[in-house]
Amino acid sequence: MSTDNPNTHSAPPQGAPVQKRLSKGARWRVLIAVMVAWLPIATDMTILHIAVPSLTLSLQATGTEILWIIDIYPLIIASLLVPMGTQGDRIGPRKLLLVGLLIFMAASLAAAFSPTAKSLIMARGLLAVGGAMIIPSVLAIIRITFDDWKERAMALGIWGTVSTVAAAMGPLAGGLLLEHFWWGSVFLINVPIILIILPLAAHLLPKPQIKAKGTWPIGQALTLAAGLMATVYAIKAVFKQGSSMLLCGGVLACGIFLLALFIRKQLTARAPMLDLGLFRMPAIRVGLVTALIVSGALAGVELTIAQELQFVLGRTPLQAGIFMLPIMAASAVGGPLAGKLVVWGGLRSVCTLSLLAAGASLAGLGFASFHDAGWLVFSCMVILGLSLSIGLTASSIAIMGSVPPEKGGAAGSIEALGYDLGAGLGITGFGVLLSVNYSAALRLPEYIRQSLPHSVVDSISDTMVAAELAGGEKGKAIAEAGQMAFSSAHSTVLLSAALLVFLLGLWVFNGLRHYNPKEQSKG
Repeated sequence: MSTDNPNTHSAPPQGAPVQKRLSKGARWRVLIAVMVAWLPIATDMTILHIAVPSLTLSLQATGTEILWIIDIYPLIIASLLVPMGTQGDRIGPRKLLLVGLLIFMAASLAAAFSPTAKSLIMARGLLAVGGAMIIPSVLAIIRITFDDWKERAMALGIWGTVSTVAAAMGPLAGGLLLEHFWWGSVFLINVPIILIILPLAAHLLPKPQIKAKGTWPIGQALTLAAGLMATVYAIKAVFKQGSSMLLCGGVLACGIFLLALFIRKQLTARAPMLDLGLFRMPAIRVGLVTALIVSGALAGVELTIAQELQFVLGRTPLQAGIFMLPIMAASAVGGPLAGKLVVWGGLRSVCTLSLLAAGASLAGLGFASFHDAGWLVFSCMVILGLSLSIGLTASSIAIMGSVPPEKGGAAGSIEALGYDLGAGLGITGFGVLLSVNYSAALRLPEYIRQSLPHSVVDSISDTMVAAELAGGEKGKAIAEAGQMAFSSAHSTVLLSAALLVFLLGLWVFNGLRHYNPKEQSKG
């Protein structure tokens, strides 16, 4: 039997307490509770994308501030997921989940009423702290509750559906709110939802008996967080006009050094935060890389399309959200379908084919015109939502089935690390790619360019802010130039994402050549 067979890890270590098996009805009630708790976190990943134009103009935010408002959330979450996952294994995921919900609610209030872009960035950072507690807790509770692999596959399929649908619903929900309220409503909506979730979760979630021993290495957590933030900041800053290459290089070197120090510490510490032995399992390696690349590509693509629809085509936030509905509808089908497909066709085939289909749909969107969106755009968005939902859910099934229950938080944090770090790096990477192409395509009359700040060429948000401040014919000329440049630049982002996802599909096919998911059925 393969050493990567999930059931070879199913027995708890000698002396570990055994989790009492819940009745079937109780198990599914637990799933409902954690899914409801998961909703605001999944939605918050994308709901802000549709509000970017509104808050850009309201807060007079620069392109750099907008990028930080968006990606500080997934980047801080990614920085804290591993320590929070191990902390959940130590104190119990139920307790960590409830504390995370309280923090998330308080941060939502702070974000909704932020008076400046900088205060909104800080509030989004606090949101990330709460989210980092909730995400691995949800996956750990599912792993502990569902010990039968077939039930667990279905439960994770439902989780995948809720994740993708909630993320896809983000732009639509944001659009509906912005039709009637100010941009802060996209955060304020979290408060009544969490007030309902808290007593429900406290009542339904069992107190898990499985807890890991040892202390919580906060020094390692801070090293990882600082390394990630420094590295990403340097990557973002190096492409900005007027940036000091010496400073950027120094920050990048510092970030890489801290990340290397973190990895070395995991290899030598008596109590490492992250069990690097988990990465010997093909399913975990492939799942992490798949989540990293796919979530990054999707985040960059969605943000690009949202800006195209509003800044260039003049659609309202609600209209832009409705435009993305095909992704949401198709995602709802993919999650439950993934569990059945993995049993029938195998993880390798399902993941590979779904990623190749996603790459083809992204290429189709790259060549299509959103000015006259017809059946091609609709079909590509349906295929994109369905294929990504199937592929990511299949990876989740493999990852969470490859570890014993007492390591559910750690495995959940590894999986979520791919999603959230991917989203942050995707927004950064594709944002930089879009900015470079946008700057090259922007054509402003010289007499107008000389009267504008240098930052006006960095992004369409900077250009549109300058157009609003200029007003009149001059403002109109600036806006039209920005719209033409963005339409030219957005295809590059979509086609780059398509190539990346297509290459990922080929890599997954090779990486899982020795993995047989049907071995999960062996006891």
